[in-house]
Amino acid sequence: MSNSTNDSTSIIKRYAVIFVLMAGFVLAFLYAAGLFGGRGVTAQQFVNLQENEKPNASFRRAHAKGVCLQGEFVASGLLAPFTTAEFFQKGNYPFIGRFSIGGGNPTAPDLASGVRSLALSFTSDSGQRWRTAMNTPTVMAVRTPEVFFQQIKLLTPDPKTGKRDEVKIKAFFAAHPEMAEFNQWKEDYVASSSFATEKYHSINAFYLVNNNGERQAVRWAMAPQAEPQPLDENISDSHPDALQIELAQRLENDVVRFDMLVTLANDSDDENNPTVAWPEERTVINAGTVVIRAVEPQQGSACNGINFDPLVLPKGMEATADPILNARSAVYAESYRRRARESFQQQADSQKTGQQKAGAQ
Repeated sequence: MSNSTNDSTSIIKRYAVIFVLMAGFVLAFLYAAGLFGGRGVTAQQFVNLQENEKPNASFRRAHAKGVCLQGEFVASGLLAPFTTAEFFQKGNYPFIGRFSIGGGNPTAPDLASGVRSLALSFTSDSGQRWRTAMNTPTVMAVRTPEVFFQQIKLLTPDPKTGKRDEVKIKAFFAAHPEMAEFNQWKEDYVASSSFATEKYHSINAFYLVNNNGERQAVRWAMAPQAEPQPLDENISDSHPDALQIELAQRLENDVVRFDMLVTLANDSDDENNPTVAWPEERTVINAGTVVIRAVEPQQGSACNGINFDPLVLPKGMEATADPILNARSAVYAESYRRRARESFQQQADSQKTGQQKAGAQ
């Protein structure tokens, strides 16, 4: 076998890993009424694919492993001319958030994951709500839910052989040149040793809407104020919870800060295509600073009960026509329904067992 063939196979395997992790991010978006009307695909089928017949009961089907956060967003007010959204008017807005790693395994080793995520949930005194789910990749691999579903099916190993069909995968890659930017990101990306030093991207675009009803397409990224550093010598890089331990130790000394950098699209940018990054020369506004003050285990904490659906938007923000963005809510809801049902059943079983033990005494 030639070196070029080996290199090609190695690249495909490496990308396959990251694509499967990204499935946790996107499979929760894929179904919406009418998207696959003629194909008979349902939200239930997508979540079944995400689970791969091995659900971890009561955990999220995507990004199962994570930690809960508390803090506030200190809005600069610089976005006020572009939006009436309450959370972008100058002031402080508390949030509940979550750091997580990709995949559906709640016991996966932190440093083995190729995708990390930051999700935030805001609720104002006036009843406005905003939820945002961000990831380390800058772009999506493909543009539509239909193609993404095909991709994940191909990248899922055959249950009988445990192997993927590399020939079909190569053909799929060749047929979808829009993967180029994602593949370049994956080639260049080097994971840091801390949740606090990663950059998290909205990936999809949204509209800001001002007092005059004018819409401005934007994307944003949470840029860390802290610089990447080697993992502290007292934390083993083989520890399955290395990122969680590092974050807790960091917060003992200081808060964690991210700048929310909002990029404004111009007329030449396609806000409905998440596979293409916008040029660096676009106007970027620092909308404010995310300040993380506390971290808690997710089980039993507030973030565990939140469905971080990024289509939960306040007045002054709207979804674009991005097909993937607009396909999110149904499967988010289906995944949430399943784990809520499982949690309820676990509690009921535990209570029943407790009653039986009490009765036997």
